[in-house]
Amino acid sequence: MAVDNIRNTYQAAAQDHLFTFWSKLTDSERKSLTRQLENIDVERVNRIYQKAVSSENHASDLNHVAEPIEPLPVGASQSLVSDPTRAKEWSQIGLQAVANGQVGVLLMAGGQGTRLGSSAPKGCYDIGLPSHKSLFQYQAERIARLQTIAETQFGKPKRSVVVPWYVMTSGPTRQETENFFANNKYFGLDAKNVIIFEQGTLPCLTMEGKIMLETTSRVAVAPDGNGGLYAATRAPLSPSDKSHTVLSDLAARGVHYVHAYCVDNCLVKVADPVFLGYCIARQADCAAKVVPKTSPSESVGVVACRGDKFSVVEYSEITKEQAELRSPHTGELMFNAGNIANHFYTTAFLQSVESFEDELAYHIARKKITTINLQTGETIKPSKPNGMKLEMFVFDVFPYTKDFAVLEVARNEEFSPLKNAPGTGSDDPETSRQDLLAQHRRFLENAGAHLNVGVEIELSPLVTYSGEGLECVEGKTFTKSGYVKNIEELDTLL
Repeated sequence: MAVDNIRNTYQAAAQDHLFTFWSKLTDSERKSLTRQLENIDVERVNRIYQKAVSSENHASDLNHVAEPIEPLPVGASQSLVSDPTRAKEWSQIGLQAVANGQVGVLLMAGGQGTRLGSSAPKGCYDIGLPSHKSLFQYQAERIARLQTIAETQFGKPKRSVVVPWYVMTSGPTRQETENFFANNKYFGLDAKNVIIFEQGTLPCLTMEGKIMLETTSRVAVAPDGNGGLYAATRAPLSPSDKSHTVLSDLAARGVHYVHAYCVDNCLVKVADPVFLGYCIARQADCAAKVVPKTSPSESVGVVACRGDKFSVVEYSEITKEQAELRSPHTGELMFNAGNIANHFYTTAFLQSVESFEDELAYHIARKKITTINLQTGETIKPSKPNGMKLEMFVFDVFPYTKDFAVLEVARNEEFSPLKNAPGTGSDDPETSRQDLLAQHRRFLENAGAHLNVGVEIELSPLVTYSGEGLECVEGKTFTKSGYVKNIEELDTLL
């Protein structure tokens, strides 16, 4: 696009101040700024700003009557915690879909391990297991094991079942993530079935909605939140082929069902056949996996209803009285469905998001943003918030689902987030390590083994996905700690 056309577009959108320093820029700076401006849909940015501000003002209006917040209605959810009886049935349905090539996985992995003391992508992090495997490797090997299970159960040829893995990075993490996968030979998966893509960004805005310059030749941008997943699935996977997107790839492969999750949960059951089977049996178009709250006051969002729509309600939006409400029948908390960013979608639903995306209000985060004084060209490093970043959350689509479902699972089996620095004492590398090794102890004990006090055995995901295939340990006592990469090595720890 010619520079004059770009300038006219921005002028029509009242954002032509971005050309303030044009006459002083070098040729390379002009090319760089032109490229950036060409890739920004400035009319969309204006629409997002207006919608976000309008929504925020509406919510704070004293005359605004907020929609009532209600617990999940009866029948909207089922629990593997209180009633695991149908798990086997659902698992078979899910495994059949895996065996038929109908399942794909979307991984949200855009974050860096900054709070963990690492500048690398969080998926590269080693939580201190005996194997020293990264989170990425653990999840890759769970996919590999699941493919093998499906092949075995349904008589498929070896390496014929494929669960494609779509790994969403961010600008700062994409190259390092790509290098990490390539250097580790995709952890045994076929490279063509690991599709690495990037979440989008949005320009940072002044409080009045003007796009901010970070330097005289660069717009200030920020990631558009984990809800940017939806727009990112429509973005070209390569500049040379604008038609190849995550959505088109899913369609070309015949994938009907997608499991989406965050990278920082070491216990995640990637493409969990039980969850998939439950959702397929329910004919859900979107679903959430949840864990019971640890207490009424736990600071976690819950899946509930806002008016007659499903939603994630933040803990700050629920009164103390609501948080403490209990069912007269079960004694469980009424607002008990702790959100863990673990979701199911049909590909048809993912394709439909574009049709209602303009109705979604982005959330405003007011931040201190380094910018340029438009009069002097000097850099401003503010001491208080001077602008806003706009982001969408992955659960913002829940109110637009037609058939929504919730599955409650056991926290100690499926959720151990990695959020905090080593030594914090909660949601840190040590608790992740402990939770994973405790699960492997349960796998062995449930199969009839005995582990001496203090013995810690790590089982490779290639040995077992969720405790299956360990019949050979029945009646055995393990006296040594260690890492087991194949079933035969277990005997070395007796």
